[in-house]
Amino acid sequence: MHAVEITADTLPVSLAEFRLRALTWASQYTLVAYYNSNQIAYPHHGFEHLLAVSNNRPLELDRENSFEALRRHLQQHPSLLCGYLGYDLKNQLEKFSSSNPDALGFPPVFFFQPEVYLYFNPASITLYTTDDNTPDIIDVILACSPAAPAAPQGIQVRQRVAPNKYKAHVEQIKNLILEGDVYELNYCMEFYAEQVSLAPLPLYLALNEASPTPFSGFLKQHDKYLLCASPERFLKKEGARLISQPIKGTIRRGATEAEDTALQQQLRHDEKELAENMMIVDLVRNDLSRSCVIGTVQVTEMFGIYPFRQVSQMISTIEGTLRPDKDLVDALTGAFPMGSMTGAPKISAMQHIEALEDTRRGLYSGAFGYITPAQDCDFNVVIRSLQYNATTGYLSFMVGSAITSDSDPEREYAECLLKAQAMLQVLGC
Repeated sequence: MHAVEITADTLPVSLAEFRLRALTWASQYTLVAYYNSNQIAYPHHGFEHLLAVSNNRPLELDRENSFEALRRHLQQHPSLLCGYLGYDLKNQLEKFSSSNPDALGFPPVFFFQPEVYLYFNPASITLYTTDDNTPDIIDVILACSPAAPAAPQGIQVRQRVAPNKYKAHVEQIKNLILEGDVYELNYCMEFYAEQVSLAPLPLYLALNEASPTPFSGFLKQHDKYLLCASPERFLKKEGARLISQPIKGTIRRGATEAEDTALQQQLRHDEKELAENMMIVDLVRNDLSRSCVIGTVQVTEMFGIYPFRQVSQMISTIEGTLRPDKDLVDALTGAFPMGSMTGAPKISAMQHIEALEDTRRGLYSGAFGYITPAQDCDFNVVIRSLQYNATTGYLSFMVGSAITSDSDPEREYAECLLKAQAMLQVLGC
């Protein structure tokens, strides 16, 4: 790749405006991935601020053995890869199956190698191209109008699971817990709209404006789009260091600073939320131990409270050192899918999720991110995200909560609506 650094003083527009013009320019490509931390202070930082595009074909990965196909590609062609791991890759790891309806049609795994990508630095932009055509690209970007946030009008969003059915399923899950099948189960439901025509990039910018997060992202895969406002990290690899940061514990933001502090203290001492978080921390510790050196998996922060625009979240950080005989794919398969989106024990929880939920998760609760040429990576958990199929006009998002033995169905339902707030807001609902 050819690389050049463009400093702010060499541009006729600000770096912020150049980025928005670059997003407009990128939207002409068939494959686009954009990652944005929104400069939010976060342990181990958020996503790199990166925009990548291509008109080439994505990687052709074996649909029956995707992780091994990814491993072979990384060994033979080390390069930047952008894309995602869909939740239903669990079917390859544990020999499950998924038969729930899927109206979106995202493939279970997707990665592409960019033709052009840009890192947005605090005082410059680093541009990489496969051809030595940097001046042409800069001129084309500068000729574009800057992208701007815009929300669609008149969208009728429906709820896939009626409130009474949702609450009945919570009671059913509590019975499964009493019977010893699971300790905790993450139960999710879909909101959707049909025959929708919208502009995905302006809607993503509106979502990011309404709900800025450290793992925000936009993906265009031909006619399919992910508009992501995720606050949660699935897995980051830096050299031999692995970092996972599960979220379990949610409370609304306060109207005043005093109320906000009081609500955060309430979350910090909520026995149910603490138990949820602790169970998933134990699960993630076990997942990382599959690929890490014995004795290196440590909880470096337990029950951290972090504020976001609509909610405060309880986040724990688990770190470990990858074994010399293991690689990035081993780290991913050992921990996938994220335990915060399944429950514990993970295998039993995933089996019951398939039986209880009305919609195939697909990309939801999978992982969106990037892999570097050095085979480091950063992947989020796909939550708080809109998905859109432009060909069929189908728009969807899912929300959920962790059900434990002392869950109150009304409170769990209210938590789901709280998590849906930003998406409903930008859709005008």
